[in-house]
Amino acid sequence: MGKYGTEARQKEKAMAIKSDRKAEVISEFATHEGDTGSPEVQVALLTENIKNLTAHLQANKKDFTSRRGLLMMVGDRSRLLKYLRRKDEGRYQSLIKTLGLRR
Repeated sequence: MGKYGTEARQKEKAMAIKSDRKAEVISEFATHEGDTGSPEVQVALLTENIKNLTAHLQANKKDFTSRRGLLMMVGDRSRLLKYLRRKDEGRYQSLIKTLGLRR
């Protein structure tokens, strides 16, 4: 199909986190029941998005718009990690260990 066919839409959907995976990540990193906004949850969701987008960009090297989105997500995650490190070093250390960041 052409540029605007179903193939293009399927590739676009492949970058976003599926709702069941998103719920799984939220439940894993939530600090209490109904928690979706804590830094841990936000960083975990951004990390999941970054992983998906990185795989997409390896296949689509000229997708510069998505590359910009990736760089913005990395910046957001960095800011949240900096905040968490400043507020509670223990939570920060456990989070980066769990997510496998900062090897």
